[in-house]
Amino acid sequence: MNITACLITFNEKDNLRRCLSSIRPVVDEIIVVDSGSTDGSQEICRSYGAIVTQHPWEGYVVQKNLALSLATNPWVLSIDADEELSPALASAIQMVRQNPPSEDISGYTFSRVVWYRGEWIWHGNWFPDVLVRLFQKERARFAGGSVHERLEIEGAVRALPGYLHHYTFTTEEDRQQRIRKYAKLWAANAAQRGKRALPWSAAVHAGWRFIRGYVVRRGFLDGTLGLEIARNNAEEVYLKYQALREMNHA
Repeated sequence: MNITACLITFNEKDNLRRCLSSIRPVVDEIIVVDSGSTDGSQEICRSYGAIVTQHPWEGYVVQKNLALSLATNPWVLSIDADEELSPALASAIQMVRQNPPSEDISGYTFSRVVWYRGEWIWHGNWFPDVLVRLFQKERARFAGGSVHERLEIEGAVRALPGYLHHYTFTTEEDRQQRIRKYAKLWAANAAQRGKRALPWSAAVHAGWRFIRGYVVRRGFLDGTLGLEIARNNAEEVYLKYQALREMNHA
């Protein structure tokens, strides 16, 4: 069972070695679509044997589908530069390689866990984040808007043990910057689809996001970080609907 790892990059030098070191032992090919890095990211990728293609940024969906199209193996491992395979997950993938699945299996899900400010976050809205990341190339395609892409796959999927480690935000300031950025992108995409926000939409959706993450999904068990994450998630939702309402009345 031959696997191609697919990544998209832009100035990811601080993350790439960790990511590439984790996938190199379990894949046969690494395809990277880079959108103009100036920090040496392309050279780092090539040092791990990756095939690097430069392509101007056209959004997550376009970039990731381009990487898929360049893969020469029937199975693809889709991974982001700020992620890595845990040892247990790498071992599970090796087992699949040695014992290929039946033809009806189209992919495998991983559980992703976030490393944030020196701690793993095991509760709340961030965990478990279950994603299909290992799949048959011809049965899957990325779709979605300008903010978050999704993988559409045909056929059955199974779960693999182990975790996908996600080193997403370095500081609360970094998180705040992304909150504002993604809120505007989400609102623009939602407005294009004809979605509308009512006067109370921002408060209601934000309130539910906080309760869901902090209480229902037990974010409180992550201590002060759990409270911070639940509050920030609620703030992001509030800004999304606030921005959408402003666009509705522009």
